[in-house]
Amino acid sequence: MEDEIGNFLKVWISIWICLSYCYGVGRRIPHGITRFLFIFPVISLFLYLPLLLHSLHLGGLTAFFIAWLANFKLLLFSAGLGPLAAPGISIGTFCAIASFPVKLKQTPLQKTSEFAIHGGLPSKSDHNRHRQSPLSYAVKIFLVAVMVKAYNYTHILPQKLHWLFLCFHIYFLLELSLAAAASIVACGGTLELLPLFHQPYFSTSLQDFWGRRWNLVVTGILRPAVFRPAASAASKLLGKKCGPLAGVTATFLVSAVMHELMFFYMSRQWPPPTWEVSAFFVFHGGCLVAEMAVKRVWIQRWRMRPLPWIVSVPVTVGFFFWSCFWLFFPPFINSCKADVRVVEEYALFGAFLKNNIPINLWPNLNNNIIPFNYVKK
Repeated sequence: MEDEIGNFLKVWISIWICLSYCYGVGRRIPHGITRFLFIFPVISLFLYLPLLLHSLHLGGLTAFFIAWLANFKLLLFSAGLGPLAAPGISIGTFCAIASFPVKLKQTPLQKTSEFAIHGGLPSKSDHNRHRQSPLSYAVKIFLVAVMVKAYNYTHILPQKLHWLFLCFHIYFLLELSLAAAASIVACGGTLELLPLFHQPYFSTSLQDFWGRRWNLVVTGILRPAVFRPAASAASKLLGKKCGPLAGVTATFLVSAVMHELMFFYMSRQWPPPTWEVSAFFVFHGGCLVAEMAVKRVWIQRWRMRPLPWIVSVPVTVGFFFWSCFWLFFPPFINSCKADVRVVEEYALFGAFLKNNIPINLWPNLNNNIIPFNYVKK
């Protein structure tokens, strides 16, 4: 664990040095192909750096932040677009926005103008609809601890229940990790946390789930980087009705490739993977395109009302879990060994704290950190 933490610090120092270089490139070279050529070596390096980390937590999060989010932001920055192209930002703000799911704080006047452009007036519920309370985070931390302990009994639990635990574990851990990393950077400064999730278990459709509720950080970067260019090009070639469908298709294809890459960073599976993770997102992309087409006929042509939430929510959430059990979880369990490695890493981190925290500072903490006794299957 000491070596992994040391490598983690070296990787992130390298990341911030590279981002400082990109900041200097942006100040001296106008956006376009020349800026892209100067930034491309950094994009390539960001694909390599996560390979220096082997833990599921540190390596997986670093890969997500850098190989995916930062690289897409740098690609947009090369074209003079995206959050990094905001005028007048400092080098520290540039590096923070590139590295973490944060954005520049908006003034009340900016928020009012944004709502005026889209119609309507801002309300308190609009500003806070994605904001999580401290109690919500505390409950999720408790549930993660309970699920980790429950892994001791996976040998007697039904497989589907085990996978269900893992699904919620991934959701809670991703939200807590993103919020913690972003909050440290944004605390007391000019940055604020980007909305992460918005109660995905209340999704009324696949469009609602993927577009408005699940991992809004990824949605926010894929929309300008993939969806809008693809939709615009398709609208010019095939007509306006085909634009959004083509944009969704392109977005899910890119998402499938990036998720497969994230899975490789975590599993280091070689020979190449079975592509089940990619198939999961391609399948959902196809289903979402079909849903949009059906909605167009159902609502616009036939003038029918949408299904009530009491029907649409169980159908949407049930379909998501069914597809996860079919395509997503088997490689995640069998190849990545995520359930085993997560608990082992908690145990190693607990032992690291026990060996490095002075007893005279936190005497009770040292006594309470006990490595997990995980029963492997």
